[in-house]
Parts: sequence; C-alpha cells; structure tokens
Amino acid sequence: MATNIGMMDSAYFVGRNEILSWINARLQLNLSRVEEAASGAVQCQMIDMTYPGVVPIHKVNFDAKTEYDFIQNYKVLQDVFNKLKIDKHIEVNKLVKARPLDNLEFLQWLKRYCDSVNGGLMNENYNPVERRTKGGKERNTKGSQKSYKSLQTNNSFNSGSSDGTGTKQGKSGGVAFGTNPSSEIRTLTKEITDLKLSVDILEKERDFYFAKLRDVEVLCQTPESENLPMALAIKKILYAADDKESALEEAQEIVSQSIDVGETQSSGDDH
Repeated sequence: MATNIGMMDSAYFVGRNEILSWINARLQLNLSRVEEAASGAVQCQMIDMTYPGVVPIHKVNFDAKTEYDFIQNYKVLQDVFNKLKIDKHIEVNKLVKARPLDNLEFLQWLKRYCDSVNGGLMNENYNPVERRTKGGKERNTKGSQKSYKSLQTNNSFNSGSSDGTGTKQGKSGGVAFGTNPSSEIRTLTKEITDLKLSVDILEKERDFYFAKLRDVEVLCQTPESENLPMALAIKKILYAADDKESALEEAQEIVSQSIDVGETQSSGDDH
C-alpha cells in the first residue's frame, strides 16, 4: 500500500484540476482551488470514505475558518493515520497557511494512497452529504448545531444562489443571467481572476519541480559522484535533447553494465 511515496513518484505529477475533480466527484463538493481544502476536513472525509467508521467524523469541523480549527481537524486525521498505521507525517504548520503548493502536494499523496486501497474504487454505499450533515457537526458561538456549509458551494443559477456579489440568481432572485450587463461583467472579471490564479499556480508548480531537478543535477555534478554509473544514467535522462524519445532505456543500460562489471569483479575476487 502506498504510504511512503518519493517526491519523483508519478503521484506528484497529477495536476490540480484532476485532484479537484477527484475530490468533487467523491465528496459531492464544488471546490475550485486546492487551498480550499486547507482546513483538513476534506482529507478527513476522504479517509472516512476509504475506511468507513474509522474517522470520528463528529469531531471534524466542516465549517472551520481559523488556523486553530484547522489544526484540530489535522489532529483528528493524524490520530486516524496512527490508528491505521499509515506512516505519513502531516506538516500541519504548512498546510494551515493555505499555500497552494503545500496543499496540492498533500492531496496528491492522499489520492495516491486512497487509490491504492481497493483499487481506488469508490464506495457506492457512502453518502458524503449525509455523512457530513449527520455525522460531522460543529457548534457555533451560541452553542447550537450547524451543519457543513463552508466547503460545499452551489453555483447553479437555477437554485436561487448568490453570485457572490449579493445579487440572487434564478427563481428566488428574479434576475436571469444575461439580462444584467453589470452581473455579466462581474462574472467575466471573476473568470479572468481565476484564470490568472491558475496560471500563477502552474508557474509555481513548474518552478517547484524545476528546482528539484536542478538539485539532482548539481548532486550528479559533484566530483565525488559525477563519474558514478547512477549519476551518468541520471544525467543521460536530464540532458536528453529529443523530447519525443525517452532516454530511460539508455540510462538503464548504463546501470545494468555497471552491475555486470561489479559482479564480474566480485566473482574474480572470490577466485
């Protein structure tokens, strides 16, 4: 089962859109940014779906808004990890800051782990909405019970929801989309803002992985290791000029030859 996953594992090359689609489909949510999962509630419920009954869902605050509340959710998650013997340290201090890359990386790991359980098949008997509203409740400042609201948003124009500017849409608001130029401008402006944010996240992802590849390159260029077969093999992949053909086969050949030479020398020494 995938618990210890290296940083160069394919799990960490899964894009944010795929991660968001995975979360939204399974938990019936409408998240648009990975940092919206910074509270830890999503992660708790994903494990709850994977291992029904293991997560004390009543302790999960689905309406968490402060770092303190976020930390409490991650404590629940870490306790569950310990109970299930999942060897994964949760970097709570980073995740609660709601930085896109930190949260994306953890969600990538989570997807890989959940996919490794039962072949990643979704539990058809699990009702995520019912589980949140009946199992996971939190108390507001007056002490009353309040069900999950903050993560699940309704963007349907036919349900009477707000467009985020105070204008009601659909049946209850009496304002149809397309009849109000100002509303359309606000909608388009929001789309542009979201696209810019997506570009920014992609650029950060690119820089993140480029920095790791650069570290590998520098390591392979040190005098102590630059002529080692493994370093030569890695550099063969890093410096491959043709992006249509993989250099993996040649790299594997370098490593294989070094192993053969080593075995031959070892055999000679024995004699």
